[in-house]
Amino acid sequence: MKAVIMSAGKSTRTYPLTLTRPKALLPLANKTILERQLLSLEGIVDGVVLVVGYKHEMIRERFGDRFGSIAITYVMQEEQRGTGHAVLQCADALDEPFLCMNGDDLWDPADLRRVAEQHQAALAKEVADPRLYGIYEVADGDRVVRLVEKPKEVFSTLANIGVYKFTPEVFEVLRHTEPSERGEIEITSAIQTLADQGAFHVVRAQGYWLAIGYPWHLLDANEFLLKNDLHQEIHGEISPLAQFNGPYAIGRGTVIKPGVYAEGPVLIGEDCEIGPNCFLRSGTTIGNGCKVGQGCEIKNSILMDGAKVPHLSYVGDSIIGEHANLGCGTVVANYRHDGKTHRSSYNGVLVDTGRRKFGAVIGDDVHTGINTSIYPGRKMWPHTSTLPGEIVSRDKME
Repeated sequence: MKAVIMSAGKSTRTYPLTLTRPKALLPLANKTILERQLLSLEGIVDGVVLVVGYKHEMIRERFGDRFGSIAITYVMQEEQRGTGHAVLQCADALDEPFLCMNGDDLWDPADLRRVAEQHQAALAKEVADPRLYGIYEVADGDRVVRLVEKPKEVFSTLANIGVYKFTPEVFEVLRHTEPSERGEIEITSAIQTLADQGAFHVVRAQGYWLAIGYPWHLLDANEFLLKNDLHQEIHGEISPLAQFNGPYAIGRGTVIKPGVYAEGPVLIGEDCEIGPNCFLRSGTTIGNGCKVGQGCEIKNSILMDGAKVPHLSYVGDSIIGEHANLGCGTVVANYRHDGKTHRSSYNGVLVDTGRRKFGAVIGDDVHTGINTSIYPGRKMWPHTSTLPGEIVSRDKME
């Protein structure tokens, strides 16, 4: 059996991180989203059809035509005209039942296997606020009656979470599916057609579902993976004057200098230089080729490959892009004085992150001047910079 993974979109919600890469290549605990999806499919499928579009060459270069036991085929979606349109692009590549997955979430492999064993079905999960999701109404235990996007009235709490099992007949259904109000061919419309024929069911998720919608969801998922999937492996060089408490892993070629103190779970990649005299707090992931230097504190953050925080800086609940460099004394604030949850701007609208602790999202190749102060929830676009002593109180796009 094969799986379709829909990875063509531009993902403006995760700007500035996806200005320089497709969303599928965003890292979680030092593996990309797509790599983790492929790992979860091992032993379930023998091939994957990747629907690509935005910056597709980066995905092709990274993964080639095989991932372990899984053969990879690429299908281009030149125009992103909806999830159903993405699936339609695979019609010539599939002549057998297949799994279909959104390209930006992670699911428990055991749940993926349970869906794969069905005829035509979707993975669903009980949620606290059904008004935020597509919600299934079911009868006879698991037969889908209808699927309603973000219902105003609560009739069910069973949410659509982006994994499906289809037979090739779905292609004909999609060819006759009318575009939605957004002008897109939606996979959910095809599901409603199949449900009207009495031929579609749900499988209730028993394991995790990690949805990546906005940048701060990367922090949630990263923290979950460190707590539940970190294998303690030590391949680097650790000074006897460094101290690690709790689970941790250190990659090859990494040097941990004297005075480093870490509270796990902490994950450090390859060829990094950590210390002397710095504090790594729980939930921190450091990529390959990074530097965290004298007097720095990193808390519950993601440092992508090549990021550097060399001197006397504080980074909390933040994401630092590839090859960014934070000048001496850079401080990222991550807590509001009134204790309320942070909001972050998207398309000119402030979106509630739901987090009481949230720092900055800093794009690739950003350089901050010494003593830069960054307000909570602010974003810095790739290749931007600050002057010494600058205060970043708004998103910095140029």
